[in-house]
Amino acid sequence: MTPAIARARKAKIEFSIHEYDHDPDVRAFGKEAAEKLGVPEDQLFKTLVVSFGARDLAVAVVPVSGQLDLKAIAKALGVKKAAMADKKLVERTTGYLTGGVSPLGQKKNLPTILDTSARSFTAIYVSAGRRGLQICLSPDDLASLTRARFEPVAKN
Repeated sequence: MTPAIARARKAKIEFSIHEYDHDPDVRAFGKEAAEKLGVPEDQLFKTLVVSFGARDLAVAVVPVSGQLDLKAIAKALGVKKAAMADKKLVERTTGYLTGGVSPLGQKKNLPTILDTSARSFTAIYVSAGRRGLQICLSPDDLASLTRARFEPVAKN
């Protein structure tokens, strides 16, 4: 069990776990998950960590079918500029390896922005805390558990 699954269980929300064989040579983690699980790429969301300010981090949850709009996430966070965070810093701060970062159960609670497109689904898929493992839950439950705000931060 991962910290993400433990967090969902503790909250007693409705969710399901979906596992697949991760190919270690694949680097497009989200696309691989969507393909192997048979889930549309716009319903499977990736967890990205951005840096802003001197040492501040935030989480963006966007569909695999799109990209994070750095200007939009900066605006949503009320800052001038945001950039993708350093991989090692992400792993140290969240407790998860890149490609398996979950918005749930991170070591440190970071400000979280969930793309508004998530609201068009009754359930979305996000990493459950390791490569090859996804959790499916309602966008509202995810927002509640991570204290996320819905903002338009993805672009196609």
